[in-house]
Amino acid sequence: MRAEIQKLVDEIQQSLALLRRHLDWDASLRRLDELNAAAEDPKLWDDPQRAQALMRERQQLDDQIKAVRGLEQSLSDNVELIALGEEEGDATVTADAEQALAGLRDEVAKRQIETLLSGEADHNDCYLEVHSGAGGTESQDWTEMLARMYLRYAEAHGFKVETVEAHPGEEAGLKSATFQIKGHNAYGWLKSESGVHRLVRISPFDSNARRHTSFASVGVYPVIDDTIEIEVNESDCRIDTYRASGAGGQHVNTTDSAVRITHIPTGIVVQCQMERSQHKNRATAWQMLRARLYEAELQRREEAANAQNAQKTDVGWGHQIRSYVLQPYQMVKDLRTGVETSDTAGVLDGKIDDFLEAALAQRVHGSQQAAAE
Repeated sequence: MRAEIQKLVDEIQQSLALLRRHLDWDASLRRLDELNAAAEDPKLWDDPQRAQALMRERQQLDDQIKAVRGLEQSLSDNVELIALGEEEGDATVTADAEQALAGLRDEVAKRQIETLLSGEADHNDCYLEVHSGAGGTESQDWTEMLARMYLRYAEAHGFKVETVEAHPGEEAGLKSATFQIKGHNAYGWLKSESGVHRLVRISPFDSNARRHTSFASVGVYPVIDDTIEIEVNESDCRIDTYRASGAGGQHVNTTDSAVRITHIPTGIVVQCQMERSQHKNRATAWQMLRARLYEAELQRREEAANAQNAQKTDVGWGHQIRSYVLQPYQMVKDLRTGVETSDTAGVLDGKIDDFLEAALAQRVHGSQQAAAE
């Protein structure tokens, strides 16, 4: 085996060993056996809350163990193919297996990044909000572009998406929208997207084809389950009902089914119009408010640990976390991590993994530094 291929194989083996160590392999196997045995207990569902937590833990652990085993099997298969190709002098087989190893290295590296998702709510589903900022129609169009970017990202990663509310702009785009993104580690991956996103482009709404700068803000917070208790006093909240905007049929547009809740002490506002029933929208809005309050508490803890200022600031100049420049050149740059790419079309089509991975690594590194100090 050529030295460069052997080096690649060694690198993958070392990464797999780290993944096993992170999982505490033997302990994880024992725990999975315990969970499988518990899942077969006919009395398990006598306590639905405990059963759901147990089944969720079982699924996550099973997925992690199967992933590592699958990666190890893929490594073994491709090493055998390379040996066979070299023995028979078949350069095509060897080249294909070497290419597969390069892809395997990338997959293992991504799995290693994913092990950093160990925060209190990282494994949860999440709500993702987009809001237009300074710039009128330009900003509202940019907000819709951002929403599409996240929906394409979610689609590519097998997440399910539900629209909670959407307010279209007067001429184009969106004033705001909220989505619930469901999938393993949805909050952990997307939480670093909270902040202001800046777009520079030639405006399609300007007859003089001038360059415009637009802003939109993104907020991400975890969906919380019944195991996390967040107390909210109704007396601290103002509840408004209104007619839903946008598509949805005659009923949606002619009844006050949409619900908005304002938490007066914090100024947090949530709204839901996804259901025809005001009762269901109200229940979802309360769930969203509890999630927002929980996320605010997580943010306070992180800021205290890292001694950093909050990222959520005014939607305008000087507060952006990422810039998307389409004119006079093509560049997307994250201002926190320095990660940049000229593939603006790819990014706007949902290819934001490099930004998410770098932000996650930086966030974890910052927390570790703060803990060490």
